[in-house]
Amino acid sequence: MNHLSANDNRLAVLDHRRLRDKSGQADDDRGHILVTDVDVVFDTATGPHVAVQSANLTVRPGEFICLLGPSGCGKSTLMNAVAGFVTPTRGDIAVDGAVVTEPGPARGMVFQQHSLFPWKTVKENVAFGPLMAGASRREADSIARTFLSLVGLAAFETAYPNTLSGGMQQRVGIARALANYPSVLLMDEPFGALDAQTRIMMQENLLEIWQEFHNTVVFVTHDIDEAVFLSDRIVVMSASPGRIIADIAVKLPRPREQSLLTSTEFMALKRQCLDLIRQETLNAFQQQNKAG
Repeated sequence: MNHLSANDNRLAVLDHRRLRDKSGQADDDRGHILVTDVDVVFDTATGPHVAVQSANLTVRPGEFICLLGPSGCGKSTLMNAVAGFVTPTRGDIAVDGAVVTEPGPARGMVFQQHSLFPWKTVKENVAFGPLMAGASRREADSIARTFLSLVGLAAFETAYPNTLSGGMQQRVGIARALANYPSVLLMDEPFGALDAQTRIMMQENLLEIWQEFHNTVVFVTHDIDEAVFLSDRIVVMSASPGRIIADIAVKLPRPREQSLLTSTEFMALKRQCLDLIRQETLNAFQQQNKAG
């Protein structure tokens, strides 16, 4: 159980943010992403590989979008370019008006594998980012405890990652990403390795956190149900080379519950996405057959 109420969590986060945020921007204005004419080309043993082609995308502050597409379509590459891990071959990406040239704390990242430090406790893992950003040990510990409470793991602060379940490890990963107060939260198939029931619980927990603090979220998934359930918009990418072929508004009411999965509106959006992904998957098979 959380040691803090939702309102206490919000007040604690806002207090920490006031101490640390030097941007001068209001929270509601942070997290604007602009992707302009982006290509990403990798050199391979068989020649250049175009992973992303002519990508143009605008994400508004506080929006939750999902990147959806067949395997190998470049959705993770595009996310890594937003994170600053990959440099576009052409075009540019800006977050809050600043061109992305390298990774930075304004863009928190959650991977499919939790990537926690196994030799650090849960609290130490979450406190690591604030410490690296210049927070005192006392402040970093306070931030860590606040976010561990937010994800329901306050009682596990002294535990080590290998003693936790997969879902708990991912909750620590989310807390660690949020502890730097990013304007953008980037999530690369973070629930893909979890069992179905844990995955559903994690989706609900993520939406509760997002609805409380409204970071901009870019979420990569190949699961259509997950994309429809979570997002404000679904950005569908084509088979390689990865192009944005659809941008679908998800106007389902919030807050969302699992009962929504059987609604007429949900099923219509699912069918629309399924038709697009099926066609792109067929295209990918045809490309592979030609290459073979």
